[in-house]
Amino acid sequence: MLRALLIALVWSCPLDLAAAQAFSGDWRGEIRVPGSPLEVVVHLEEKGAGYTGTIDIPAQDAKALELVKFALQDGRLSFAIADVPGDPTFDGALDTAKDVFAGAFTQGGAKLEFSLTRAGALAANDAAKFASMPAWLDETREMFDVPGCAVAIVKRGDVVATFGSGKRDVDGSLPVTADTLFAIGSSTKAFTTCVLAMLADEGKLEWDAPVRRWLPDFALADAPLGERITPRDLVTHRSGMPRHDLVWYGAKFDRAEMVQRLRWLPLNHDLRTDFQYNNLMFLAAGHLAERVAGTTWEELVRKRVFEPLGMRRSNFEVEKSKADPDHATPYRRSKGETKVIPFRDITSIGPAGSINSSVREMANWVSLHVQGGTFDSRRLLQAATVDDLHAVRMPFDGGAQETPEIVGVGYALGWFVDVYRGHRRVHHGGNIDGFSALVAMLPDTGYGFVVLTNLDANPLPELVVRQLADRALDLEPRDFRTAIRARQKAAEGAADKARDGALGERKKDTHPSRALNEFAGEYHHPGYGGCRVAHDGAGLTIDFHGIVCPLDHWHYDVFVCRETEDTPEIAGTKVQFSSDLDGDVASLHAILDPNVPPIVFERQPDARLRDPAFLARLAGQYQLPTQAVTFAVSGAKLVVTLPGQRYELEPRQGLVFALSGLAGYSVRFVEDSGGDVKKVVFRQPEGAFEAVRRDG
Repeated sequence: MLRALLIALVWSCPLDLAAAQAFSGDWRGEIRVPGSPLEVVVHLEEKGAGYTGTIDIPAQDAKALELVKFALQDGRLSFAIADVPGDPTFDGALDTAKDVFAGAFTQGGAKLEFSLTRAGALAANDAAKFASMPAWLDETREMFDVPGCAVAIVKRGDVVATFGSGKRDVDGSLPVTADTLFAIGSSTKAFTTCVLAMLADEGKLEWDAPVRRWLPDFALADAPLGERITPRDLVTHRSGMPRHDLVWYGAKFDRAEMVQRLRWLPLNHDLRTDFQYNNLMFLAAGHLAERVAGTTWEELVRKRVFEPLGMRRSNFEVEKSKADPDHATPYRRSKGETKVIPFRDITSIGPAGSINSSVREMANWVSLHVQGGTFDSRRLLQAATVDDLHAVRMPFDGGAQETPEIVGVGYALGWFVDVYRGHRRVHHGGNIDGFSALVAMLPDTGYGFVVLTNLDANPLPELVVRQLADRALDLEPRDFRTAIRARQKAAEGAADKARDGALGERKKDTHPSRALNEFAGEYHHPGYGGCRVAHDGAGLTIDFHGIVCPLDHWHYDVFVCRETEDTPEIAGTKVQFSSDLDGDVASLHAILDPNVPPIVFERQPDARLRDPAFLARLAGQYQLPTQAVTFAVSGAKLVVTLPGQRYELEPRQGLVFALSGLAGYSVRFVEDSGGDVKKVVFRQPEGAFEAVRRDG
């Protein structure tokens, strides 16, 4: 009764009706809690001689809490939140020129500042900040030779602006729109951590428990490390494993097979000691989510993220993007020209980078994060979970900074964290053949940005985000373009010289140890898979997961992958062939990751040496000087029988077989000019012995 009487007394106080009307409407802003401002949304409505109102506090999942104890005096309005301990009260004045209501917030003896802006004015103010952005973007995009770019700007739950610049297809003169689909590359990683977080919130996964709890056959080259590694380790680039990107790039392995191959890849650090960006660990994280949820990673993201966020055209496959009438064509700069390149299908590594989307749909993804896990009044993630996703788990060591305005902090769960001109920034870029992207947020202000382009390895997304941040934060804009363009040109001019220097010293007047065709064959590594060396009569080529590159002789038995427009990934890679004790080419060594020793690919037997029909051509009786020997086909193998002895033959290369269980012993069948086998040479430690065919 007393509480109701007090409220009635407050409402009965005479009010200036004109002043009362000035406070009506929707307001959005924050209570300036130290270190983490608290977003609030207030609705005020004039009612007779007083007010009614409600307040939303998204971070606390509080909606439509009743406001009471309204009082208007001397142009100041005060009110309290009903039924909350500590009597939380707002008391402030209106700046009519800016439509900002600001003052003091008190609760339980604590006093903080608050600032609210009327919704209409907020939108107008934000729009005004970015009004000249399209012109700046056009100019900057052309400066860096980027065909097309799309941008979205978000402020909490509102899309402030979207715009496109340039062409999504230059030859077709098709413009970029806010709906144009681009590959977002590694910006995909945050979607993977998002669904893992959802599974963790449901109690189906624990971030800090061993991965082997859910993937019992998971293993790494360092067995104890593999037993300790956790889901959080997988997605924070602290696994101890360097990139090894050529394991997946272009490969056709499925996800389960790729996870199995991890055990064969060398590590170079202990767990949780060093930041080393690693796509394969995100692949493993996505596969883990599939095992836990009992469905595909794609279906997890589609059902739990895309559908509730209205991301209806976003997809995971190149072919689906290409079938969409509004998709961007991928481009690459090469020797001063911008050229169309093929799309890169990276479905197998999907959890690390396969999503395709538009800035209009990605704006909803950013809104989810800057609103603390809510979208369209629906909570998809707990506010604490969003904070956890954005919290640094792998700090950076404070190395050299590109610019004084940016201080790197570390890596969170699928996000980089740094400080841009004094403001916390959470972001992740994405680069894949023909596309570069950047998704960035200023969480403490509610701003988020999406920048998508159709040129690989270009600096425009970062430049755009810096310009957007300057405008959003009302900072004096900095000219980053000039310095970055100068560095880019200098790098392009020095590229050839740097590449030659990277190859090291070349020994003069050397030649291969044998005819080039003897290097041809299939080679295999249990982690990286296979590669094929072919001889076309003029020279050698290497085919690595469909990346076919000519090999130029460097010195001795070392060759170099020649740079072509289609092979930037392995251009300049050295390949060394090694021989066994018999003088045959036995292996291929290549530095595929500079952080570990060369990867050794063992030469594989000719496929025909496991073909029973071909082996039958070799079977028969042969005569050594002192005894007869018999070769026979047993299943898909040859066996040799001598008086009192019998050995299986293991295929090697050419027409060479090793005697199983006998080191240093082998046989080589010899064809005549007509292709018929007339003799066989036994090679053993004490010499070589020739046997002539008796049954042919």
